[in-house]
Amino acid sequence: MSDTIRSVWSIQGNSQRLDGGAMFGNAPKALWTRWITPDEQNRIPLSCRCLLIKEESATLDQPRYILCETGIGAFFEPKLKARFGIQEDQHMLIENLMKIGLTPADIDVIVLSHLHFDHAGGLLTAWVKDTPPSLAFPNATFVVGERALDRARNPHSRDRASFIPALINLLEESGRLNIVPSGSQSSVLGEAYQFHESDGHTPGQLLIEVEGHDGPLVFCGDLIPGAPWVHLPITMGYDRFPELLIEEKTTLLNDLIKRKGRLFFTHDSVVASSHIGQDDRGRFFAKKPLERLIGLSI
Repeated sequence: MSDTIRSVWSIQGNSQRLDGGAMFGNAPKALWTRWITPDEQNRIPLSCRCLLIKEESATLDQPRYILCETGIGAFFEPKLKARFGIQEDQHMLIENLMKIGLTPADIDVIVLSHLHFDHAGGLLTAWVKDTPPSLAFPNATFVVGERALDRARNPHSRDRASFIPALINLLEESGRLNIVPSGSQSSVLGEAYQFHESDGHTPGQLLIEVEGHDGPLVFCGDLIPGAPWVHLPITMGYDRFPELLIEEKTTLLNDLIKRKGRLFFTHDSVVASSHIGQDDRGRFFAKKPLERLIGLSI
């Protein structure tokens, strides 16, 4: 679709507060508190920010809406909601979509980098006592990597609690699951969308790259959850293979600098997107950060 016009929005989902030490791995507190101030429980604020892409074209009868992830959502019952530091009761992604005139039924495609609950939980309806959750997006095709789906079906004991068994069953029963084999494109998305595959955080994480006229935009998921994690040595305690993750991050950042690309951050509580800079010592940093994207043409 060479005549396609794309515009993007950053849409806030439900927010969290998680332990700062866990989010910054082996980085000392004296370092990471330069970037983020923890609360009295040592928790730091985290977003579950989603990327909305609107496609318009003469060949389309109406716009196509693509949503990159859905955040943690509001499916947890109250005890687990408190355990995972979820701040709001309502389904914030749906509420914020409605603020720009969209309902869940308007979303055509949802791309999931992986199926951890803080990235896919927003697919589910909000918690109601004695009522099982259902899929909140009735018309969307769900794009997920084959290896990421296999990990969710067969988790390791280390990350089993990060998945939602009921969600996996609902996705597989929906008839709307588009599974992307390793190294492939999505038949649903088309050639304008590429994937970077990452294993450092979880096997088969797919980071979608959106073609843009001034350079690509990459939804970098948990490879680089926010601006502080652009620094190469900074990883999370939740990462499966931190050394591999640093290598993957190095490759992606070098590539995006060459192509004048931009990152989209899902967990940064302040910065939605930035270009990548590099100082005279070769250290990467978030350059020209933006707090939000509102109909940005790319």
